[in-house]
Amino acid sequence: MKIILTHEVANLGVAGDIVEVKDGYARNYLIPRSVAIRWTKGGQKDVDAIRRARRVREIQTLEQAQAVKGELEALTVRLETRAGNTGRLFGAITPADIAGAIKSAGGPDVDKRRIQVSAPIKALGQHKVAVKLHPEVEANLGVTVVGA
Repeated sequence: MKIILTHEVANLGVAGDIVEVKDGYARNYLIPRSVAIRWTKGGQKDVDAIRRARRVREIQTLEQAQAVKGELEALTVRLETRAGNTGRLFGAITPADIAGAIKSAGGPDVDKRRIQVSAPIKALGQHKVAVKLHPEVEANLGVTVVGA
């Protein structure tokens, strides 16, 4: 089945790509999660709109990505959240929380979908997260979680 990706999907493509996938994967996973839409002849207008929007918010060049990487790696993000006596959080820190903390700390505006948390952050302390800025550039960001 041919589909148009509306969001980035790991190992498949980025928003605006037209890809061929198995029918069940498209019907049961990608389309219900609004990550893709069915390809049609008239869908080319949608593809063009998605690509224009992606071009506006995406880091264009490798040099820009390197500059943003330098800013992010020099920054230490501090998040305050509720935690129990043992240091375990009530909930978890999400990529959206981290993106908001980066912006409030004076860092660059980072899309939450670019932040990759290897394991859920559910404890107080220092944590490392990866930020995929460009296909060739990945920044490592220090996140400090403290109790409120």
